[in-house]
Order: sequence, then C-alpha cells, then structure tokens
Amino acid sequence: MPVGRTPAIRRLHPQPSVASVTDSLTIRDNRTGAEYEVPIVDGTIKAADLGKIKTSDDEPGLSTYDPGFVNTASCKSAITFIDGDKGILEYRGYPIEQLAEESTFLEVAYLLVYGELPTKEQYEAWVHEITYHTFVHENVKAFMQGFRYDAHPMGMVMASVGALSTFYPDARNIEDADNRHMQIVRMIAKMPTLGAWSFRHAQGKPYVYPDNELSYTENFLSMLFKMSEQKFNADPRLVKALDVLFILHADHEQNCSTNAVRSVGSSQVDPYSAVAAGVGALYGPLHGGANEAVLRMLKRIGSVENIPAFIEGVKNGNERLMGFGHRVYKNFDPRAKIIKKACDDVFEVTGVNPLLAIAKELEKIALEDEYFIKRKLYPNVDFYSGLIYEALQFPPEMFTVLFAIGRAPGWLAQWQELITDKEQKIARPKQVYTGDRTLKFVPREERWA
Repeated sequence: MPVGRTPAIRRLHPQPSVASVTDSLTIRDNRTGAEYEVPIVDGTIKAADLGKIKTSDDEPGLSTYDPGFVNTASCKSAITFIDGDKGILEYRGYPIEQLAEESTFLEVAYLLVYGELPTKEQYEAWVHEITYHTFVHENVKAFMQGFRYDAHPMGMVMASVGALSTFYPDARNIEDADNRHMQIVRMIAKMPTLGAWSFRHAQGKPYVYPDNELSYTENFLSMLFKMSEQKFNADPRLVKALDVLFILHADHEQNCSTNAVRSVGSSQVDPYSAVAAGVGALYGPLHGGANEAVLRMLKRIGSVENIPAFIEGVKNGNERLMGFGHRVYKNFDPRAKIIKKACDDVFEVTGVNPLLAIAKELEKIALEDEYFIKRKLYPNVDFYSGLIYEALQFPPEMFTVLFAIGRAPGWLAQWQELITDKEQKIARPKQVYTGDRTLKFVPREERWA
C-alpha cells in the first residue's frame, strides 16, 4: 500500500467468523448479516466508512450520534498535544512548563502559527511587525465609543474583531500565504488594544494609544492603567505573570471556541470573522467564565473555618466545587501548577489576596479527601487565574477578554492549519430528525374558524 494512503473499507461475505487484519475493525451488521472490515488510522475510523454500511443501496448508511463531539475528531492537527490522563500539555511538541519558564508570549505565538521556534532574526522581525500594528484605525475607536456605557467588554471585543474585516477587505484572499501572515500579525497586534479600550470604556476613561517602546504585555498594561503620567512603568513581576498567563491560554486543542473558529473558517471567510466566532464562543459561561465562578465560590465560603462545611455540601450535592476537574485532564492540569507559582510573584507586588488562603486550604483538603481523589478532581487552570486577575485590578467581566487575547494566536494557528489542509471541508454535520413528517397543510381560514 502506498505511504499515507488509507485502506478502503471492505465488505466481507456473511459468515460465522472472520479474522480481521491488524489495525482494522470488523463490524457485523445484524440487520443483514454482512461484516465489514474498517481501517483504523491514528486510533480513529472514518465516519464516511460507516456511511457505507447500509441495508440496501437506496437507504442511507450509518452515521454517528455524538452531541458535543465528545468522541469525534473533526480534524488532524500538529499544533497542540494533550494527554489528559498524564497531565501533559505541549505546543508543537514543547512542554508547557518549559515554554512558561523560558519563553515569551510572542515567541510562543510564532511557534504556534509557524510550527517552529523563531531564529533571532525571525523573532525580532515578528516582534517589530506586531509592535507597529497595535494601532487601529480611528474609525474603530469611534465604533467602540458608540457602545453603551455599561456594555460588556467581551461583547465589545467580539463586535470590534468582526468589524476589522471591513477595514481589511484584502483579508478575504486567504489562499495567499503572505496575505495570511499580514492578517495574523494584525490580529495578534490589535487584540490588546481592543481589550484595553473595552476596559477603559466601561470605566468612562479616555482610551490610551499603544506605546511602541514597550513590550507586548507592558503595552497592554499601559493601555489599561495609564492616567496622567508621562510614561507608564509596570512592575516586571506583573508583566511576567501576565505574559505567562497569556502563554497558558494560547491554545488548548479542539475546545468550544477553537471548534467555532474552524467551523466558521471552513466557509473560507476572512480570519477576523472566524476569530470573532471564537470570541463569541469563549464569551459563554461554560467556556471562558469558569475563573469568575471560582472567585464567587471562594467569596461565598468566606473563611478557612467554613471549608469543612462547604466540602460536606459538595459531597451532598448542595454545593459546586468550581475550578476542580476538567473534561480533558484526569490528572493535574499542568497549567494550574504554573499559575500557582505565578500567584506568589503577583502577590509580592499587590499584597496577598485574602481569598488565597481559602484557595490553598481548599486545594489541600480536596487533594487529601478520598471523595475527590476517586473522582480525579484536581485543580485546573481556572482555580488560581481569577485570583491573579483580581489582584491586577481587573473586574470579573474582563477575565474572558484576557483569555481571548492569550488565545488569539492559537485560534489563528488553527485557522491557518484548516485553510492549508486539503482534507478539510465546509462544516456541515448531520442530524437525527425527530419531528413530524408529511403533514397536510390546513389553510388559515379553516384553522382560525
């Protein structure tokens, strides 16, 4: 068989028992007695192969029913690897622990988008391009100023990202690699500007323009918090902590928002529209709002003394333990360990958040309790990140905006991978129809009589 070729499904003649070859699945259709040999590639079978299993030529073939795509691979990707059982997260093969310790967010962004760590020349050119594209058109500023005073920052970012497609109509030329590079640079560069301006808008403060002399994360903090001072100087420890948080959020395989970016992008729309879909998905409380829920939980517990009663409430089903457990990780979320360390650096500058003592004691008790151990409930990335965001003076409604800024390179890397993958098709999932059939229409004169 030629290298890279997927073996075709074979229909075997009905018989009591058929020995299957290695890396294949033998399926017996009890409706017809027919048996089929389905190839297994990378631990998967093709859904289209199941479609060839049918009772007759004029009947539809089998399909899978998988709400939420919990066991369906929609793509092949070389961007992010996760082993949930072992608590492993890698970007392009590099462990997240090494990247968080040794790298910068923009270096990781380059890695995600282009598949390899940049050379010195590539990195300097990349940083230069992004730095000088942080400014947005003045009409974008006017657009954002048109929102109500109480507009949610995430809604403003979602709308503004989508609006960028009207400022860069050349973004539709997605087949051109140089053009894709330009749009990716623009999107990564402008996300902090849009996020900071949505923050200032909610506070009724004037928007602060980017400062090209500052690093990516320093510039973001400047646009957030600069007032009348000539130059905003952020504490290096805060800059590093926020940079690490951006790295940890940069990509996480085929989650809800990444799936949204790929699904919308499969129509071959421009990347701004596709990323706006990702922002919209992240806006939902089941995806981007978990760290805010952790803060509410810690505040409701109130003190370390109340933790035992809270734990009992969780076991009895009267309370929810937020920030523990993950759909993917059945071990420690590797990002949680890194964030816990970043907490110490942040609180050196800001002072210790009283909720930290509750969080640490809650984690300690939960990790020693058989109830939680048996259920593999370990702290995830959201357990400590909200504490850092609050210490940096972000209101809860800004938490998902910070998430979106960090996730932008991952979304764009996934979008570019989709565009260049010849196997990808426009997203068009099947459905299982459960409604009425062949009803007779009754004219309204009779229905209303």
